[in-house]
Amino acid sequence: MANYPTPHINATPEDFARTVLMPGDPLRAKFIAENFLENPRLVNNVRGIQGYTGTYKGHPVSVMASGMGQPSIGIYSYELFNFFGVDNIIRVGSCGGFSKELHVKDIVLAMGSCTNGNYAMQYNLPGTFCPLADFDLLSAAVESCKEIGARYKVGSIFSSDMFYDDADSGMQWAKMGVLGVEMESAALYCNAARAGKRALTICTVSDSFVYDECMTAEEREKTLTDMIVVALETALKIEAL
Repeated sequence: MANYPTPHINATPEDFARTVLMPGDPLRAKFIAENFLENPRLVNNVRGIQGYTGTYKGHPVSVMASGMGQPSIGIYSYELFNFFGVDNIIRVGSCGGFSKELHVKDIVLAMGSCTNGNYAMQYNLPGTFCPLADFDLLSAAVESCKEIGARYKVGSIFSSDMFYDDADSGMQWAKMGVLGVEMESAALYCNAARAGKRALTICTVSDSFVYDECMTAEEREKTLTDMIVVALETALKIEAL
């Protein structure tokens, strides 16, 4: 019996490319499809989570939203990896910057993901799992950043289960060299590891915990061009592997 369509994705494996770019915001998925892909077609719109497949420089690429938080990206990335034949997911999102070396619109390539969540508890591991990006994707993204002259930094990111955090714990993570905070990467990396697939998070710094800098909501949706190009060029490079 086929595992598709699911309650969340009304599509077939043939509707998706091997590589999916995954923003959190459905409107950002639409923006990427309409402005960066050739001949994009809508392949999913269940619960407003838009997914598109088109081509970039002649190569098939998909883009689909994840929603916000680890439970949401946990559902969509699990289904794409395990039911729809997707091999690579590149999260493209925003993060708050912890590092003095990062300013708004700089790019973070998340080599690893710390978290205060319990997503990995489902695996009943006799210790603490370290969610990591795929090295090939990470290397390709570094190369792509250099090619377009994007400002970037590679390091750990913090996947928080809280947006409004009474404990205000962000800067405690900063003391450990963590570059920034978002809400999805740890679950994505866990799902990729469990499925034997590849994942990478590429984030643009949208606001800073160090400097008085922040993006508007419209800028978050429509001005993250460097990050999107890096992700698409990374998708092309991984096709050769």
